[in-house]
Amino acid sequence: MRQPWPLLLGCALSLAVASSAFGQTTPPAPDKTTEEKKEVAKKEEEKPKTLWEEHTLFAYVENSYTKNLGKTSKGRVNDFRLYDFDDGYTFNVAEFSIKKDPSERYPFGYGLVLTAGMDSQKNHALGIFRDDDDQFAFRNTPRFDLQEAYISGRIPIGNGLILKGGKFVTLLGYEVIEAPNNLNFSRGYLFTLSIPLTHVGGLAQYQFTDWFTMTVGGVVGWDVAKDNNGAPSWTGQFAFIPFKDFAATLNWIAGPEQVDEDGNPRTVLDFVVTYTGFKGLTLAANVDYGWEYNEPSVRATRGGSATAHWQAYAGYVAYNWTEKLRTALRGEIFLDEDGARTLGAGNGARVNLYEVTATVQYKIWKGLMGRLEYRHDEANRKVFAATGDGTVPTKRHQDTISISLDYLFF
Repeated sequence: MRQPWPLLLGCALSLAVASSAFGQTTPPAPDKTTEEKKEVAKKEEEKPKTLWEEHTLFAYVENSYTKNLGKTSKGRVNDFRLYDFDDGYTFNVAEFSIKKDPSERYPFGYGLVLTAGMDSQKNHALGIFRDDDDQFAFRNTPRFDLQEAYISGRIPIGNGLILKGGKFVTLLGYEVIEAPNNLNFSRGYLFTLSIPLTHVGGLAQYQFTDWFTMTVGGVVGWDVAKDNNGAPSWTGQFAFIPFKDFAATLNWIAGPEQVDEDGNPRTVLDFVVTYTGFKGLTLAANVDYGWEYNEPSVRATRGGSATAHWQAYAGYVAYNWTEKLRTALRGEIFLDEDGARTLGAGNGARVNLYEVTATVQYKIWKGLMGRLEYRHDEANRKVFAATGDGTVPTKRHQDTISISLDYLFF
């Protein structure tokens, strides 16, 4: 009888070969280490941007409803407010912005910002949709504005000298025109009463180190495209980033702003600091000090030569509780020592304004953001709720609640 061992041996060898072949299958690639991932990300960052990738698009639409909890001034308006000036519903703005900063690869740039809505009327520069005889809130002007239109270029000197010319927003202030880029819906006293919004002119910017950049330039004046006198104003900025998450800027503007008067300059020093070193927390402060020689309203009430002075202080605290929910608190003091910046509400007398604003922001879904805001204004004298022909204030305080909806397209 044949022995079965040759058959058994053959089966064993076959199984061994099969097992060996199976064992030689290529194992799955191991996950990339953290260092490898960082290297890939670094290479992506170092990859030069295309011309289109260097562009920044921004567009949004904003609607709001503001309710004065007390008494409004004549015409149902809220005193010392800008974009929440009208009590009730407001179609604030629809904005489209396209910008490109000069780079080493593409040493040219430009910016174009177009807006429509009631906010646009308040942003008009003299000579562009606004004439000399138009009065705030410029309701007779078009609800459209050319907010910014400029060109820029990079000259290869040292780290690169950036030149910019045209119409652009001011260097001064912590708050900006675009509501979604602010912590609160309403703009504070420093934005509304202390500084300009836009300029027409030219700027030169140079980054000396990683932590210090300087900007300086000449402009036609405050919110004017058509000069109302024969002398320019000068503006500048010293920007510091001494360490991570901390930034400080010292901004300034000086020059004559009175009609047909080349002397009597108006000067504002504006200091802004921000800190974002704690997760979810934003801290900021803004301080202004301004003065104007022979300011017309002060001269009219006092006679002779008179210099107007004002100073203002603002503090901001905001916290992101979740990716969707944020709360923000703002407190301000505005000291109009001669009543020149408060539109004559004090008839040449000192006006002290104080306000606190609490804002809750919620991102409803992608692009859609809602805000609920309470604001309390207080003064050292009666400057609110003007009756009669709008020149007789009856209150020392003002309280409002606002609801706003913003939709961001980019």
